[in-house]
Amino acid sequence: MQENVKIAIIGCGNLGLSIVNGLLDSPDFTGKNLVVTKRHPESLFYLQSQGITVLADNKEAAKDADLVVLGVKPYNVSAVLKEIKPVLSKDKQIVVSLATGITLDFMADHLEAGTSAFRVMPNIAADIQASVTCLCGANFSEDDEIMVKKVFGCIGICITIEEHLMEAATVLGASGIAFVLRFMRAMTQGGIQIGFDAKTANKIVTQTVMGAAELIQKKGLHPEAAIDKVTTPKGCTIEGLNEMEHHGFSAAMVRGVLASYRLIEKG
Repeated sequence: MQENVKIAIIGCGNLGLSIVNGLLDSPDFTGKNLVVTKRHPESLFYLQSQGITVLADNKEAAKDADLVVLGVKPYNVSAVLKEIKPVLSKDKQIVVSLATGITLDFMADHLEAGTSAFRVMPNIAADIQASVTCLCGANFSEDDEIMVKKVFGCIGICITIEEHLMEAATVLGASGIAFVLRFMRAMTQGGIQIGFDAKTANKIVTQTVMGAAELIQKKGLHPEAAIDKVTTPKGCTIEGLNEMEHHGFSAAMVRGVLASYRLIEKG
């Protein structure tokens, strides 16, 4: 990461804290270059021991930052941009929004013309530097894009996409982590029912999910091709898979993804 890049996270909630933790674990970043804000900042004061500045004043946090990250809820973005606009310079700051549904055009309407702006959607695995972060931007230079990617590259992998796919990225990458966790919970419950204690079942399931993900990633396999390696004629694996499909497993997953996407589309 470019040395001494100063970052301000405005409205540092759960996702903001995940980003903070990921950045602090990166050898390319130091807490003294990070400012975080919250309306009632007391809950963040523990971060000060790592050199992070904790404020309630958004304008104070934003004025000297190179990268201003908006971690507030979508309905608060307009008010926050109006609040910090007087201290922003289009030639200095890059403004990044984490808010679902806030478009680049919306940001442009609330910023000085020509301000570099990005929409970025990480997930809570940023906490352990394992996020998938999708991003798009407007009015940015090559250096701006490099900076944003390096910052969010500290918390996982970055994928540049077209803006019309940002809502879909939110569902698949951000909401998607909850879908996977719910699957893991159900699999753990099944493990308990067939004889394991909860701790052991959870350990087996967690490693199984990690192994499946790494297998797909490292071997470049389609999930169905990997499944074919496990299923044998009249075997217990195909028996279990077919039973799940009879009860709508894949259909339920697809319907869940579509339901989340439709809700975002409604705004």
